[in-house]
Amino acid sequence: MCGTGSTGRITTDLSRVLESEGHQCCIAYGRGAALAGYDTIKIGSKRDVYYHVLYTRVGDRTGFASRQATEKFIEKIKAYNPDVIHLHNLHGYYINIDILFHYLASTDKPVVWTLHDCWAFTGHCAYFDYVNCNKWETGCFKCPQKMKYPASFVLDRSKENYTDKRELFTSVEKMIIVTPSDWLAALVRNSFLGVYPVQVIRNGIDLDMFSPTESNFRKRYGIGDKIMVLGVASGWDFRKGYQFFPEIADRLGEKYQVVLVGMTERQKSHLPKKIVGITRTNNVRELAGIYTAANVYVNPTLEDNFPTTNLEALACGTPVITFRTGGSAESIDETCGAAVEKGDIRALISQIHRLSSDPVIRNKCIKRARIFSKENMNSEYSELYKNMI
Repeated sequence: MCGTGSTGRITTDLSRVLESEGHQCCIAYGRGAALAGYDTIKIGSKRDVYYHVLYTRVGDRTGFASRQATEKFIEKIKAYNPDVIHLHNLHGYYINIDILFHYLASTDKPVVWTLHDCWAFTGHCAYFDYVNCNKWETGCFKCPQKMKYPASFVLDRSKENYTDKRELFTSVEKMIIVTPSDWLAALVRNSFLGVYPVQVIRNGIDLDMFSPTESNFRKRYGIGDKIMVLGVASGWDFRKGYQFFPEIADRLGEKYQVVLVGMTERQKSHLPKKIVGITRTNNVRELAGIYTAANVYVNPTLEDNFPTTNLEALACGTPVITFRTGGSAESIDETCGAAVEKGDIRALISQIHRLSSDPVIRNKCIKRARIFSKENMNSEYSELYKNMI
């Protein structure tokens, strides 16, 4: 999506900065509606997306539908004639990777591909560490996560997907892979994409938007003077650690209030009364107010790349506690948060007690967040584009 969600905001932030430097940018996207004020191309339609979803649910071939939509998109790329093509997430039921990469292999244009998960080098899944699967290193088959995103309810074609992806994704002559975390960079170098240079560029956020922000959030939800423990996700599931929060709330007791942002209405209806559930918001100032109201931000993800929610919390002065999984812990140090072993709720609770009582930690968090400004990220990408051209 263009301008919403972490990846969407990264693309619009980058576009805005490049245009301010005198460059031309066009953002192509396949889902939702684009924010106003940007030059954009919509790939396909809702009908195309629905068919692609059906194609995936039955045939396990995400990335191999949307043929007509992708052919039309390629014609628009040719007409626009960019100097650099920058790819982000290619899963999401909107584009045909076969057609796209045959075009990329046929042109001499340099390609930057920022990976936000592991889908590009597996036969099916976006993440695999938390189920201890290493088939992607040599060749996927009999996927243990066939029913997980992007779910297939009938066929398992992970072996075919892996073979086709390897052939397609290694066919481009001039391409650089970018990852936001050292963790993902190491995985990419150990995959078939390791034939390309890999560069780490940290995700960046807008520090003007994500900063300490006054709000009436505590009053509105009756939190009062309780110690507020916050969790935020664009969608809560097992991998994001949703299942840990009831136990966290039980162990903390009445002096604490757990708040989860990004819940569905169904999830909210099943929450224990001691947890406040809020649906997803794309209002950045509202979200900044919620981060600021919290005493500590907890991210019990079982596997993630480089979560921007960690950065957003730090920028609003809120310390971060996360499991030592994926690249999640790479955004913090001992001054502004803590990383504990995966699933160690006792250690996590101990860190909540410690960090929520630190009277000077908010300033330390804000200082740490300056490393992850969108200006730093955009500067690194701009330099990369210039070097490739």
